[in-house]
Amino acid sequence: MTEPLLETRSLSKQFGGIAAVSDVSLSFEAGRVHAVIGPNGAGKTTLLNLLSGEMRPSAGSVLFKGRPITGLTPDRVARRGIGRSFQRTNVFAELTCFENCWIAAQARLPSSMRFLKAAIRHGGLAAAADRALDLCGLLGRRGDAAVLLSHGERRQLEIAMILATEPELLLFDEPLAGMGYRESQEVIELLRRIAGERTIILIEHDMDAVFSIADRITVLVNGAVLETGTVAVIQKSAAVQAAYLGAEVGR
Repeated sequence: MTEPLLETRSLSKQFGGIAAVSDVSLSFEAGRVHAVIGPNGAGKTTLLNLLSGEMRPSAGSVLFKGRPITGLTPDRVARRGIGRSFQRTNVFAELTCFENCWIAAQARLPSSMRFLKAAIRHGGLAAAADRALDLCGLLGRRGDAAVLLSHGERRQLEIAMILATEPELLLFDEPLAGMGYRESQEVIELLRRIAGERTIILIEHDMDAVFSIADRITVLVNGAVLETGTVAVIQKSAAVQAAYLGAEVGR
């Protein structure tokens, strides 16, 4: 049996007397899109925060490629090969698309003193930035300031910034939030392209999008895992229908 790329073991996070994440044990396979869904307050974003190092767990552990990363800071998690997006688009508005990606690529360098060397010597960073922009359909906007981009294009730029760090695993928190239909379809197609080369853990409320790109789905309710399975299994699950999705899950 192949070892999972990422694994959680009895992962929990308490806020006072509230269990935001409760005893979650999951395996995420390499090369798959694994969606995490559930009602508001189910603990989805908290789970992503625990995986990315934004929060320390109250109990349990996280393993990446078989090695513990529990409690590592976000920058150290990123250098291990895990990229993270947030619900709100996070780019440097006054910098160009290329500069945004170049800065992101630089974050993977092992030394914080790299700024003492001339930027021109970091040809690998420029190449990584351009590859990411190309994959995200923004190479033609390379020299444009991020402030000039539409909301959908800014989301694409944020994804390009993550890709510029050359991660093995990407954590996406509601990448379609606030988008119209056309922009959503463009980002969905981008996620499909990325999925051919990377592993993705996806939080998303758009069920049509989830069902169209996910290989496996985990349903969280009140911080705990209700069920994990393929799209077909989740769509047919009576427990999932009763707890969350209702009749529309099987349509």
